[in-house]
Amino acid sequence: MPEDNLFTVQELATYLRMKPVTIYKHAKAGKLPCFKVGAKWRFKKSTIDRWIADQEENENNGRS
Repeated sequence: MPEDNLFTVQELATYLRMKPVTIYKHAKAGKLPCFKVGAKWRFKKSTIDRWIADQEENENNGRS
């Protein structure tokens, strides 16, 4: 798998336009799909994109 399919915390923060501290908080709480490589959090881009779509769908269903 090419390395550009994985985000670091900083890269995901930029991608989601969030602060890195918020990414850490959500990762630790299990609110973001992620895994650890050693002591470092990693986020698979395709999984994050799917998670975003699910969040959007849940939000839209809640408004109906």
